Amino acid sequence: MQNGAGKTAIVTGAARRIGAVIARHLHARGLNVLIHCNTSTAQAETLAAELNTNRPKSAAVVRAELSDDGAPLRIVAVALEQFGRIDVLVNNASSFYPTPTAHSTDADWAALIDSNQRAPFWLSLAAAAHMGQGSAIVNMVDIHGLVPLKDHAIYSQAKAGLIMQTRALAKDLAPAVRVNGVAPGSILWPEGAAEQSEQAMRDILDRVPLQRQGTPDDIAGAVEFLALDAPYITGQILAVDGGRTLNM
Repeated sequence: MQNGAGKTAIVTGAARRIGAVIARHLHARGLNVLIHCNTSTAQAETLAAELNTNRPKSAAVVRAELSDDGAPLRIVAVALEQFGRIDVLVNNASSFYPTPTAHSTDADWAALIDSNQRAPFWLSLAAAAHMGQGSAIVNMVDIHGLVPLKDHAIYSQAKAGLIMQTRALAKDLAPAVRVNGVAPGSILWPEGAAEQSEQAMRDILDRVPLQRQGTPDDIAGAVEFLALDAPYITGQILAVDGGRTLNM
């Protein structure tokens, strides 16, 4: 198991939910962590304070709207200013909402493609320019980038594009930087899921062979593995879905 002491990770969308758990996992391995957020500044600052209490000056926050053209260079600059190096990038930030084809708009296209495909590409290139041998990028893809989700045509396309991006950059950034993806299944219900019926949720879990919803720790553990403990793995998509892709 590789020791991450002295190394630095950037995690986008890390203020809360799965992103925050990923940040905690990497920090526990000894890495310094740059916590990216957009609107969740208070949660990001709280998380940074928590991590810095455990290990002083080991966490910092950067706020950026990933759709802004200058965001990638700004995020990288803050990481270098705070910690002097970049070893791991986790492209976790994502937008997710339904876009029934009869009602999809150009604004939906821009929002979903920007956050799920465009932003990870430019941030990966900006970070890779400062990443040395043995560094790693982990993209948060989705099982619905493999099998489309009804009424989510734009989101599914965006994640499919991110899967191809992962494989393409694994070629283009080798041998110094490994690039892999984690494809979560049912982990956390989307925010606002109270509107979904219990039966709808049960129907989803009935198609999961392991018969349970995954946890953020399941995803963070996979990210940690690909980032730190898989030196001969690149260009791969690891489905962390309890086997759900077997029944899609």
